[in-house]
Amino acid sequence: MTSTALSAATAPVVSRRADRALWGLQILLALFYGVASAAPKLVAHSSATATFDAIGWGDWLMYLTGMLELAGAVGLLLPRLAALAALGLVGVMLGAEVFTWAFLNGGNWATPLIAAALLGTVAYGRRHTLTVPRRR
Repeated sequence: MTSTALSAATAPVVSRRADRALWGLQILLALFYGVASAAPKLVAHSSATATFDAIGWGDWLMYLTGMLELAGAVGLLLPRLAALAALGLVGVMLGAEVFTWAFLNGGNWATPLIAAALLGTVAYGRRHTLTVPRRR
């Protein structure tokens, strides 16, 4: 493979303006998931424990969700992991949507869907990082 073909295969698929907008969105989402969402779960804040008590599956789910959100927040800030982290957090948000309807009577049902849409935007914009190396 020539160097021109190699650079074309690894070139970003978004413009410079879109790249900056994606980075801004990734930073905002990372702050949201790291500070506003994961931290209360990991320190067992009363707001988080009340929600997970209503679910009735024990504290392990709260801590697992907090760890997944924190890992996703960190991943959003790493160029090679941003798309994968966004996809992982979409999965967490889809799970949150299911639990919202199944255990929490549908309260705040739009929040996980809005977050999933924003994360989907990041995953789509960073999709070029999801390529698998070819075997020789």
